[in-house]
Amino acid sequence: MSTIEVNGRRYASPKRPTVVICVDGCEPDYIAQAVAAGHMPTTRRFLAEGTALIGDCVVPSFTNPNNLSIVTGVPPSVHGICGNYLFDVASGSEVMMNDPKWLRAPSILAGLADAGASVAVVTAKDKLRRLLGHGVKGICFSSEKADQVTVAENGIDDVLPLVGMPVPDVYSAELSEFIFAAGVRLLETRRPDLMYLSTTDYVQHKHAPGEPEANRFYAMLDRYLRQLDELGAVIALTADHGMNAKTRLDASPNVIFLQDLLDGWLGRERARVILPITDPYVVHHGALGSFATVYLPANVIADVAARLRELLGIELVLTRDDAAARFELPADRIGDLVVVSERSVVLGTGRARHDLSQLELPLRSHGGISEQRVPIVINRPIANIDPNRRWRNFDVFDLALNHAQ
Repeated sequence: MSTIEVNGRRYASPKRPTVVICVDGCEPDYIAQAVAAGHMPTTRRFLAEGTALIGDCVVPSFTNPNNLSIVTGVPPSVHGICGNYLFDVASGSEVMMNDPKWLRAPSILAGLADAGASVAVVTAKDKLRRLLGHGVKGICFSSEKADQVTVAENGIDDVLPLVGMPVPDVYSAELSEFIFAAGVRLLETRRPDLMYLSTTDYVQHKHAPGEPEANRFYAMLDRYLRQLDELGAVIALTADHGMNAKTRLDASPNVIFLQDLLDGWLGRERARVILPITDPYVVHHGALGSFATVYLPANVIADVAARLRELLGIELVLTRDDAAARFELPADRIGDLVVVSERSVVLGTGRARHDLSQLELPLRSHGGISEQRVPIVINRPIANIDPNRRWRNFDVFDLALNHAQ
């Protein structure tokens, strides 16, 4: 095997162990602040001696669409995953997009595994594990369910003794640390040709760049980057999306409740608002993000779009076709309108449907254009790289495999 083709792009087989990392919610300023404060000496060296870029994630800037874009090398218009959650028109129901049946394209991970490379995938939550592991012949498990792994299902067993950590709480920084610890131990013991490590954004939802808790998280990440680097790996780090505060002056959540608005304008049950950020883990974001899709009767679409555009806090309102073209989304899986809020604003459905009582700190979230910038950091220099082109987070496998070996 020398190269493979996946979704119209060619990838060289790894000549040395290669680790691609998606740091969930990694606004570039997290790295800048932690590096400036001296908490990331290894990353500082990567930035000076390797390759450092700022790229764009896909919009909606949520976990599922971006992780799947990264591992397929293409946008959601090709792979089909346009959110964590969608309205399934065929069944008339709202569902999570966790099932591989929603995938429309194979992954680079599966392609390399089919071609004979040894592949390992470790992610934080099991909701993403099934999508990332689809078609992958190799190791694939989540830190959330690390105590339930089997060779038949996950390609490995006895993960806890291997890693030397207990199963972390799903709402903790340790859920991500477990992933890095597992990556180091897998590289030491199994030495896979390719690893994909994908974290959770629990810390980023709670703490801004430069805060002590955020700096502790990135110092931890830096220690594992040093170990992976010392083990001889090519390391390519990016993020699925950024993160911003979504608050009013009094630090309360700055929310536009779209379903309540539309019910008031049109009457109940004439509009359906879908929030693609929705997942089972709502403690840190309350299912509030900066991107929504709206299903409407055909005869009111233009009027509703015009009225939404006039609202303070709304950045963009697009029709289905315009949104699909601009954001490279599957048109059959989004509503009649796509609504994007401004940097400090999130979108909700109805006020009564969001339990914000568990938010311990001022709301931080993502989903919009304002969270599109992400870091791309590689521990090897790449010659003649163009810093002015539009890099995407889903270029990271191309950079790692075709240019950084």
